[in-house]
Amino acid sequence: MSYKVTKDRAAKLEHAAMAQVRADDGKRGFQTFEDLEVYKAVREFRKAMYALNRRLPDFEKYELGSQIRRASVSLANNMAEGHGRFHYPDQIRFFLHSRGSLEELLDDLNICLDEKYLCSDEIAKLKGQARGVLILINGYLRYLRSRSSSVRESDGADSDFIDAAQGLPL
Repeated sequence: MSYKVTKDRAAKLEHAAMAQVRADDGKRGFQTFEDLEVYKAVREFRKAMYALNRRLPDFEKYELGSQIRRASVSLANNMAEGHGRFHYPDQIRFFLHSRGSLEELLDDLNICLDEKYLCSDEIAKLKGQARGVLILINGYLRYLRSRSSSVRESDGADSDFIDAAQGLPL
């Protein structure tokens, strides 16, 4: 899926993601998932989706409304669970699940637009907020992938050392 994002807006969001990366590099000590800028943005988006959910017609409360609530919760919960994982590949997998939940919510917004549950301006505002969240998720995924590859590279250096040490007499 492609999104139209202005270069200025993308640069600002990328800057926020990179600021998060610098903060993660140990300068502030241990962080919880609640300290992540991407999680803060997701939390605000979840609140907006819950507010939308309260405005759905009664007959949609248990169908579309339930789906919106589950996807909104999954979006944030996967970030929290992924952040709690020790290995980068596990963290990446959970953030990819979060991104999938975000895409699901975008489709739910399309349903709301098609069925005229909300006006197009409100939907556009929520989609803009979702795009901002997507940019932050992608930025954090890039960070996790770079950390994951640097760990693999250092593991490779260690294995070379271990291989060399195994040839030494005891």
